[in-house]
Amino acid sequence: MLRRDFLSLAAMGAGGLALPASFGTPVAAQELMTVMDVANKKRLADAAMNAATGAGATYCDVRVGRYLRQFVITREATVQNIVNTESTGVGVRVIAGGAWGFAATNSLTIEAVAAAARQAVAIAKANAPTLSAPVQLAPTPGVGEVTWRTPIAKNAMEVPIEQKVELLMGVNSAAMAAGADFINSMLFLVNEQKYFASTDGSYIDQDVHRIWAPSTATAIDKTTGKFRTREGLSAPMGMGYEYLDGAASGKFTTPNGVINYGKSYDLREDMVAAAQQARAKLTAPSVEPGRYDLVLDPSHTWLTIHESVGHPLELDRVLGYEANYAGTSFATMDKMRDRFQYGSDKVNIVADKTQVGSLGAVAYDDEGVATKKWDLIRDGKLVGYQAIRDQAHIEGKAASDGCCYADNWANVQFQRMANVSLEPSKTKHSVSDMIAGVENGIYIIGDGSFSIDQQRYNAQFGGQLFYEIKNGEITRQIEDVAYQIRTPEFWNACVGVCDESDYRLGGSFFDGKGQPSQVSAVSHGSSTARFNGINVINTARALG
Repeated sequence: MLRRDFLSLAAMGAGGLALPASFGTPVAAQELMTVMDVANKKRLADAAMNAATGAGATYCDVRVGRYLRQFVITREATVQNIVNTESTGVGVRVIAGGAWGFAATNSLTIEAVAAAARQAVAIAKANAPTLSAPVQLAPTPGVGEVTWRTPIAKNAMEVPIEQKVELLMGVNSAAMAAGADFINSMLFLVNEQKYFASTDGSYIDQDVHRIWAPSTATAIDKTTGKFRTREGLSAPMGMGYEYLDGAASGKFTTPNGVINYGKSYDLREDMVAAAQQARAKLTAPSVEPGRYDLVLDPSHTWLTIHESVGHPLELDRVLGYEANYAGTSFATMDKMRDRFQYGSDKVNIVADKTQVGSLGAVAYDDEGVATKKWDLIRDGKLVGYQAIRDQAHIEGKAASDGCCYADNWANVQFQRMANVSLEPSKTKHSVSDMIAGVENGIYIIGDGSFSIDQQRYNAQFGGQLFYEIKNGEITRQIEDVAYQIRTPEFWNACVGVCDESDYRLGGSFFDGKGQPSQVSAVSHGSSTARFNGINVINTARALG
């Protein structure tokens, strides 16, 4: 997933820009520092709601959205592309005749949004005869006029382009000097200015900021033509530019000396290490297949959580709504009723849309529901799903979980994954303690390629760095590692999780779902965790 996303972004360099339509149109950099007038957004929202109810809607919500993005893309000593985009418009969702209807417009006039609202009502009425049951919305109280902003110290959009280019060029130069033959580095910045209003009585103005610095170092054996890469160990974050300039804190040095990052990220330091480690991969011995105890760093574990817990516990997947695209779920509702043993008693997994610094953090979702934290797995047992307003009654809940999202004003909001995280141990337990108890194991850092079946049951995961563990000590770097799991067997093999001092976030800017497809940004936190007796394959041999 991440490798594909990185390559698609890198392709925006030489050869021109190939952005998804939802990213909007190119604009001047100074446009990224402006905001829409709140009073005007309220006028547009009121016009849409009045038109919708006048046309027969029993419910209406309006999203006035301005989505800003900046890409700074480099390779070695070249700046390949700098792109600023904006997408602005209004989406109107209604219920009429018990059915949903949706329409959108990029024309910010009273007449245009009123026309979109009437169109949404007409669509709902056309949908109504096909219903098996009317839409049943969980109640959500109106909150009046409120504002919220990602708690940032420095707006990344306001940092001069020259400063960003200087950072990336310095990173590239240092990585090349450290042994890289090729180096790609980039910045990807997002600002979502989102205004939500509904006939429930809410007028919510939110200003959401995210930042990502994906990079890859490549080393080549010029004699054999063999090459190896190591991607950056940073996480995309719901933060401002302080994530890159050292204003935040949080650096983690693993027992083998690899540095990972929490609330701040030294891109130069990481990519110098990446160059050296990519070169070391060229001579690292290949893993012997077999069963190993795995010690998984949070920079790796986030993706396993995402695929084997986050997705299968989305209620729309459980109900089969996603069967045409990206599958269903083995974690059916009878399993929750029976308190299915999803993992060992060390496994406690929560969904949380409020976590500071995370990609998914907002005060209200795209249905105007106040966000929260709730249990999915407690003491290893399945206790909950992720549900939105029109799903809550199916799970027997009185209210939505606040996890509804649309990636653009032009797309209808629907159920999306919250930040889903493995809670750290409440007792003191370090990474060194974890490794000390392993006789024959592998320490895995960073995410890699993966595959998983349509029910999120059988899967395979790779990584960035692999270290052999023998008799409680790290012995050497190895290569070609991937492990195979069946989801409940894997999580039941969890014998320990480190304490909160090791807790870190990973995540993705591009979690795809739906038809037509949308993406969302989501984080997953954990501390280092150990899983015993996991089957490891040699990927080089598997490929022949």
